[in-house]
Amino acid sequence: MRTIKIIFYIILIYLISFNNIFAEDFDKWKVSFKDYAMKKGISKKTLDMTLSKVKFLPKVIEYDRFQPEFYEDTNTYINKRTSNDKVKIGKNLFEKNSSLILNVESKFNVDKELLLSLMGIETNFGKYLGKMDILSSLATLSYDKRRSEFFTNELITILKLIDIEIVDIDVLYGSWAGAFGNFQFMPSTIKNYALDYNNDKMIDLKSTEDSFASAANYLSKLGWKENSPCFYRIQLKENIPIKYLNTSAKKIKNKKKFEYFKNYIVNYENIKVNENLIAAIITPDRDIVENSKLLEPAYITFDNYELILKWNRSLRFALAVCTLKDKFKNEL
Repeated sequence: MRTIKIIFYIILIYLISFNNIFAEDFDKWKVSFKDYAMKKGISKKTLDMTLSKVKFLPKVIEYDRFQPEFYEDTNTYINKRTSNDKVKIGKNLFEKNSSLILNVESKFNVDKELLLSLMGIETNFGKYLGKMDILSSLATLSYDKRRSEFFTNELITILKLIDIEIVDIDVLYGSWAGAFGNFQFMPSTIKNYALDYNNDKMIDLKSTEDSFASAANYLSKLGWKENSPCFYRIQLKENIPIKYLNTSAKKIKNKKKFEYFKNYIVNYENIKVNENLIAAIITPDRDIVENSKLLEPAYITFDNYELILKWNRSLRFALAVCTLKDKFKNEL
């Protein structure tokens, strides 16, 4: 933990020292990017309207280098995001929009509890949508070298959506990474999965109708299995081979049928699942939390858990989403 903080402060000093240089080079970058975007088919009218307002945002670089998922222990991370107050707010939202949400649940075969959970954790049910100018955020990260290719593609995508008048430029304020709306969709996700559910000829992911339907469509296309488990917290026996302990969200390895893992789980009989379900074991604190225990905390995860990782590649995020989902299951 101390080492991570020291590295963070070194990065901050570096960023402060070079921000002015970045800003000057950024203006030159905009000129070359405009040429590139026009070759990608975006109109000069749209580029003139958007790029003239785009600015380099130093804060975005800071946020990109230091994210809480990479240092908070699992219990802290989950407890912050799945409070009883959050359950109450989500329950009230459901009661006000039950007809819509139940319709979406039925149409897309995605649990209403999951939709509420994702919205609750992503934006606290629309209360914290982010205040960053998305175009400037994406341009800053496109200009930055660390993940330039990814964010350049995202910037091109959102400009194309503006160009064909599916997305309104005036509402494009969101997260530092360019995510937008109640469920924090990136531009490529908007392009591939977002829906104009209320048929007003615009995709507005800050509206309840479009955002819930779009999130459900996305989850359905990813392969969500309704009424199937995400994970169970477990106590591991000391004899479990280390190779079965996943610590990275990039790829879950060494998966087996649940029946196989029973040999390594204390009180496995308390887990009521089909023994043929494919499962994996994660120990999310092991590589990032100072002085963490080798086998604690530990979770056995299933296909739905891995699907949430496609939404956000964070072991803790997926655990929090499924935890809050289960809390809603007892309230709705």
